[in-house]
Amino acid sequence: MKIAILGHGTVGSGVLKIIQDSALHPFEKDLSVKYVFVRPEKVDQNELFVDDYSTILNDEEVDVVVEVLGGLEPAKTMIIDALKHGKNVVTANKAVVARNLKEFDEIAEENGVKFYFESAVGGGIPWIINLERALRIDQIDSIHGILNGTSNYILDTMTKTGQSFDKVLKDAQDLGYAEADPSADIDGYDIENKLCISVDIAYNTFVKPGDHLLKFGIRNITDEDIKYFKKHNLIVKLLGRSFKKNNSFNFVVEPTLYTPGQIEAGIHDNYNFVGLRGTTIGKLTFNGQGAGEFPTAHALVQDILDLKANNVHLKRDFNEEFSLDNTTKKKNYVVRTSADLESKLPEYDIQKDGNYYHIAAIDTQKIHDVVNELSSDDKGIFFACISGGAYNPWIEK
Repeated sequence: MKIAILGHGTVGSGVLKIIQDSALHPFEKDLSVKYVFVRPEKVDQNELFVDDYSTILNDEEVDVVVEVLGGLEPAKTMIIDALKHGKNVVTANKAVVARNLKEFDEIAEENGVKFYFESAVGGGIPWIINLERALRIDQIDSIHGILNGTSNYILDTMTKTGQSFDKVLKDAQDLGYAEADPSADIDGYDIENKLCISVDIAYNTFVKPGDHLLKFGIRNITDEDIKYFKKHNLIVKLLGRSFKKNNSFNFVVEPTLYTPGQIEAGIHDNYNFVGLRGTTIGKLTFNGQGAGEFPTAHALVQDILDLKANNVHLKRDFNEEFSLDNTTKKKNYVVRTSADLESKLPEYDIQKDGNYYHIAAIDTQKIHDVVNELSSDDKGIFFACISGGAYNPWIEK
């Protein structure tokens, strides 16, 4: 099986190393990389490197294109071109998959090829394949997870060390966990992409990222917030979750508080965690390395091996329609703000503790709307949901 890799960054180089070391891995012995697409200035660095994509598209020996360029373009166009030229495509690019999964899948089917994206959610965690396995038997009504290793590293390190957000973010950037522009990680966009893809498969629908989906990240968290939560025996994580009931579903990315002993509280460093709830399997969870050279490359090569073995993934047409409704779930929240929160929520039971407010039984849409409104007066506002099952110090005294 001949392979072309689009990109030679961290993940692309990892795929190349795994396949070239295939003597150590008997399942990969028939795999070989024929091309690596790179920028023109890098072409002379390796005999496999090319900068003319048509060379790859027009080579009938190329069976699989591995897209690891990242971003929306030219990745989208190059994926479509590969599929239309009869090439199977595997990708780790969650941003482009989240926005174009239905289109990619339809084009792949029209051209008799496959589009696989195991590594787009959870990196090295075998999440997509196990979600599909559960769906062969069960209806899935909820998904939740710590789906971004960078934000988890930041929160975990702040909790362990008491250091400031800015200091830990800089350390994450120095370690290569965070980009120079960390917005996707710390503002929840990366989790949004991954949750969209998971929801698409779980509910057989198509949900595109956008402002209509609730997101609140960790950009405003402080070391004082961490101390306050620890004082009340709570640990904060950045979580994505969705729940489906009848003809509607909710979707939210937000900081969430857990009690030590809950599984989510024990996800450390840059690890990911993701789980589902199915009709007969109940709760099923996975955790592991969510990013990096070899965990992500491992998942990409697993997709290639599935293609080689003709292992067919679960067929979804993404045509089910559900309404988005974030008002059905009532949860408890903690808000830290210097703005006048109480005047915005006169009908709610609110307890004040300095600049921290506990709000009982408020729906997710309402609290996000209020926080967004108050952010014009308090640009550093921060809030977190208290997870179900967590000890609530403001109620259980």
